[in-house]
Amino acid sequence: MFSSLCRQFTSACSIHTTSQLSALSVVASSSSIGRCFQSSLASSKKNNDEFVAVLKLNMLQDNPGAVKKKRRIGRGIGSSKGKTAGRGHKGQKARSGGSISLGFEGGQTRFFKLLPKRGFSNKRHKTDMLPINLGTIQDYIDMGRLVVPNDNTVALTMKDLLDAGLCTASSIKHGVKLLAKGKERLRTPIHLEISRASEEAIEAVEAVGGEVTTVHYNRLALRALLKPQKFAVDDGTVRLPKFARPPPKWQPYYTNWDRNRGYLSVQAQMRKLLKERPELESDFTKALEDDGRCYSI
Repeated sequence: MFSSLCRQFTSACSIHTTSQLSALSVVASSSSIGRCFQSSLASSKKNNDEFVAVLKLNMLQDNPGAVKKKRRIGRGIGSSKGKTAGRGHKGQKARSGGSISLGFEGGQTRFFKLLPKRGFSNKRHKTDMLPINLGTIQDYIDMGRLVVPNDNTVALTMKDLLDAGLCTASSIKHGVKLLAKGKERLRTPIHLEISRASEEAIEAVEAVGGEVTTVHYNRLALRALLKPQKFAVDDGTVRLPKFARPPPKWQPYYTNWDRNRGYLSVQAQMRKLLKERPELESDFTKALEDDGRCYSI
């Protein structure tokens, strides 16, 4: 009986010891898992902090290896570019300012001088015209910035366009050219005196009852038109210079009426005279009929 009691006590002790050991192992394993979980949380938190960090200008930088550092010369022989700094010993190319000009062939005639010249360059005499579109003119009329005169004999000049803010005095170098962009919006009959105009723009203006006349202005005449106050004299009066005729190159342009509406054409001169003296219209018509000429005025 005593032996049976001993066996029961021994088995109970072994069971208790086993349960304690298993509990200890569970606690140990749980503590290791906790440490791993905490470390993973810390790492994820750290990564999240780096991911959601605010991007600042002082954080911008190139990728590693994107920029190669330039090797400076004259910083000692250990830099591989010291002493003679890659120029060698003596000679013209070793001196400062010893470079040769582009195209130099050692005293031999340069290649571009051996070849003959062809063509010519006319850039110095190029006339740059400031483009102004019909749609823009109509927009300024609608805004009330460009006022169209009621008198049909008074024409809008580049001075009126300048005062309306369509352009600046410095932007008008040689004159203004009228273009037809936005012609579908044009509905106000206007009379324009302008340096040049495209055929499409002339047709669009005349389709709504307007008129276009191309007038030549040299530099002095353009200055007198845009800035007449510069020609004031001591008594306050303004003495404008006499406008020059166009050079021979542009005379065919300003004497042509059918395409350019030039101010030197016969039709333009007749229209100008009849606007100033309408009572002469019958006399002009009779004289033209007697002469046998046909001018569309």
